[in-house]
Amino acid sequence: MDSVRLDRLSENVGHDVRVLAWVYNIRSSGRMFFLQLRDGHGWVQAVASRDEVTAVVWERLSELTEESSIDVQGTVTKHPKQNAFEVQLKDITIVHRSEEYPISKKEHGVDFLLDHRHLWLRSKRQWAIQRIRNTLIQGIYDFMEQEGFLKIDSPILTPNACEGTSELFMVPYFDQTAYLSQSGQLYLEAAIFAHGNVFDFGPVFRAEKSKTRRHLTEFWMMDAEMAFATHEDTIAVQEKLVTFLIAKVLVQNRDDLTTLERDVAPLLKITPPFIRLSHEEAVTRLHSLGSDIKPNDDLGGDDETLLTAQFDKPVIVEKYPAAVKAFYMKRDPANLSRVLCDDMLAPEGYGEIIGGSQREDDYAVLKQRIEEQKLPLKDFEWYLDLRRYGSVPHSGFGLGLERLVSWIGGLKHVREAIPFPRTIYRLRP
Repeated sequence: MDSVRLDRLSENVGHDVRVLAWVYNIRSSGRMFFLQLRDGHGWVQAVASRDEVTAVVWERLSELTEESSIDVQGTVTKHPKQNAFEVQLKDITIVHRSEEYPISKKEHGVDFLLDHRHLWLRSKRQWAIQRIRNTLIQGIYDFMEQEGFLKIDSPILTPNACEGTSELFMVPYFDQTAYLSQSGQLYLEAAIFAHGNVFDFGPVFRAEKSKTRRHLTEFWMMDAEMAFATHEDTIAVQEKLVTFLIAKVLVQNRDDLTTLERDVAPLLKITPPFIRLSHEEAVTRLHSLGSDIKPNDDLGGDDETLLTAQFDKPVIVEKYPAAVKAFYMKRDPANLSRVLCDDMLAPEGYGEIIGGSQREDDYAVLKQRIEEQKLPLKDFEWYLDLRRYGSVPHSGFGLGLERLVSWIGGLKHVREAIPFPRTIYRLRP
């Protein structure tokens, strides 16, 4: 008999099925066994009565341990009171009898759970988080294809940094020094001249020694670049993308959000246009809220939390002082001390989820910026070439996947948003 996935049991009510699964939980009343099963696609309760199975089957049930892998045959029934399905167990084969499982139903500390992350991923909460993450990944690909973006793969090993090397991991590379990429942006800028609108999606790395609940040293970023596009164009795409992704999760992952006890009411309010504030307006508002931020400071995590608490939609803070932003951002023609950039801050205290800007497209100006910041000009000659041969106004942005998962899932720490988190204290498992 072919096996049936647990998320397709509703198609087999009244029929005998075979299920390949793991035992998530076991309860017994002496005359009955209740097994909570998981197969990677769904969850189900299998019920066995001592009066309706053979002595051999009952003995096998008595030998079961949590996380044992099993091969079950039984009849699918509709639960009498709930909108759920059950398997009335007739036969069982133990594929592997698990040893005593180290993660019990009692409370465990975070360090213990992270030490056992390879096992913690099996819990219902972590299962739900990863399914939301998967929906967002698929949603990003769907949206970018729908909007006419081509997927371009940028390198992970790079000879230079996008924004200086102080927060990068250095890697010996034969007789040279390489860096683990912090962004694919510069390479995507090269690709727009061949393909117009492009994006990449992969792991990036930051060596900053941050200890906040929003930071990882390895995370996944979607970078997008658009030819013949302005600062306003990129903000419009950002708003449309985030709205699309939230709607997709609300449709496909309602049960997972319920598992996470996520109040979806705030997510239902996320419709464009989002809140728009200039950096100057944001600083003024923050001063009225008690922040001591200086006029030319970048926003810190506490400032982002304080600011977004005033709104129930993402806040787009734009036109930051040029002194605190990267060399490649184009100056605002209305105020050359500021750049045409934006940070999208998620509500509910989740901080920046997107950063973007219009890129400097003038060769002479870009060269001057590189020299002003004392970056090695020879490392950026190829990047300057893009302004020598057919330069156009262009803009782009980067979206942090784990920040987005954390916000949409209502997670307390970003380390739950990635299967195997890497922080300044954690490299294993």
